[in-house]
Amino acid sequence: MIEKRFVKQKISEFQIQDFLKKELLNCGISHIEIKRTPLGEKITVFTSRPGLVVGKKGETIKRLTIVLKKKFKMDNPQLEVGEIENPNLDPGAVADRIVYALERFGSKRFKSIGYQSLQDILDAGALGAEIVISGKVPSSRAKKWRFKAGHLKKSGDISLSKVKKKTVQALLKSGVIGVKVSIMPPDIILPDKFELKTEKKEQKKIEDVVKIEKEGTEDGNNKKE
Repeated sequence: MIEKRFVKQKISEFQIQDFLKKELLNCGISHIEIKRTPLGEKITVFTSRPGLVVGKKGETIKRLTIVLKKKFKMDNPQLEVGEIENPNLDPGAVADRIVYALERFGSKRFKSIGYQSLQDILDAGALGAEIVISGKVPSSRAKKWRFKAGHLKKSGDISLSKVKKKTVQALLKSGVIGVKVSIMPPDIILPDKFELKTEKKEQKKIEDVVKIEKEGTEDGNNKKE
């Protein structure tokens, strides 16, 4: 009984997230968090374009709140907006930007879009990144193009828990284009990272020891005199 209730709740959350992502298309959505509180359901939309999500005088927020009440039978949904600190280090925001560019300019410019997005990620300080665009770009047969640079872990615990990933789809006239963005943020501490002591530090220690011994010898000579 508990398992069924849990599964039903997760399905409902997935449907709400999917609905909001479609309604807020091309708004730089990173991810959506849903928390249940005693006052109602708190829904936080993390985006790089909070102004587009809120709308003029909060019209978009009000409209979506009404739809959530009616469509998903939510008692008191509280829709909030969370701004992303650095959109270029968030795979969701980067993928959404690529999808928007592909749908606007078409697949012919996919190489410039991929390289520019990759450069923006590296300029933001990422250790490494990879962008995979797959589909009919621009030929009649499906292909897969990779844009990668820097150091990116693809296996092990670091790849599963630390590397940020996001997969989205762009709807073009030629068909569906898949976009996958993987980013290794700059704050990751790798297990194989180590530092070597520089010769300058060792030389300074030796100079300090020699200085102390010299001062001790001079003091001893002064006492004899």
